[in-house]
Amino acid sequence: MTKNELVTRIANQLGLQLKQVEAVLDAQADVVTGAIKAGDEVTLPGLGKFSVKDKAAKTGRNPKTGEPIQIAAKRAPAFAAVKALKDAVNS
Repeated sequence: MTKNELVTRIANQLGLQLKQVEAVLDAQADVVTGAIKAGDEVTLPGLGKFSVKDKAAKTGRNPKTGEPIQIAAKRAPAFAAVKALKDAVNS
């Protein structure tokens, strides 16, 4: 589902204007991004929890040459779905 499809479905379900729904989704993305960038966790009831995971530095291989390369440590966004969402998908 694209963003436009999501906006349209939510607008139709709630009887709101498309621009209002799009503004809310954009604001939500900005708030979640800012929070996890700062190291906070964000829980969206009924969906799941966004957080940041620290990935340790490791040694990998260049697939073209086979030479070992050092992969730097990094922070990566993570999402964990709530049980209700997992159950809904599996039913």
